[in-house]
Amino acid sequence: MTSFDEDTAISPDGEVTLTDRWNGSFGVPNGGYQLAICVRALARLMPYPDPLLVSGFYLRQAKPGPAQVPASLLRAGRTMAFGEASLVQEGKETLRTTACFTDLNSQNKQLFTATSQPRLPPPDECVRYSSSAPGAPNIAGRFDYRLAEPPGWLGGQPSGIPSMEFWMRFADGREPDMLSLPLTVDGAPPAALELGIVSTTVELTVHLRARPVPGWLACRAVTRHVTEGYHEEDFEVWDSAGTLVAQSRQLCMILR
Repeated sequence: MTSFDEDTAISPDGEVTLTDRWNGSFGVPNGGYQLAICVRALARLMPYPDPLLVSGFYLRQAKPGPAQVPASLLRAGRTMAFGEASLVQEGKETLRTTACFTDLNSQNKQLFTATSQPRLPPPDECVRYSSSAPGAPNIAGRFDYRLAEPPGWLGGQPSGIPSMEFWMRFADGREPDMLSLPLTVDGAPPAALELGIVSTTVELTVHLRARPVPGWLACRAVTRHVTEGYHEEDFEVWDSAGTLVAQSRQLCMILR
């Protein structure tokens, strides 16, 4: 069993253990990791196989340790089903998730896209972001990141341009799938680091567009607006066949 599957496993009675292997900054379990647990809980209830839309509100800070994942089916129709799940620790809800599931194999194929996959050198020709870099959070050791060139923030000199393109995959070789994509969109260093900003996620919405094929994922992360103590991050994930498989937007609160 891979680390992702092991660390998102839910018991028949809805129990899960958040591990510190997916901690982001400040020793807090990564938001995408938490969201992926809720998606897995919902997948057990849904009459359709594919999450299409997932949205999570982070109500309070989670921590490594035991949690409950209550989940419920809200409505099932002819093409979609809707559900709700939560993460609960010590009797308090830390994450509220709503999701829509469908069968993507029954949908029309992609007809138009206004963007294209990031143009990157092959992964073997890129710079590897090391999980042993100073200040790297635990989650960095769970992924393999490859960039065309080192980001400015990594050397202590943010470029002022909050945009990043890179390759990404699980470090243990696990192939991407619909259950792991809600983690992938939040599993990389945020683009806002190029502004010298450190932040935490308030809300994360993921649109899942297609089932990914095996191989590296080409990713693009962009922040365009920083106002009144908050910023957004838009994230795209393209699979090795050049198909857009996931998009996300999250609202983040800047930490002072």
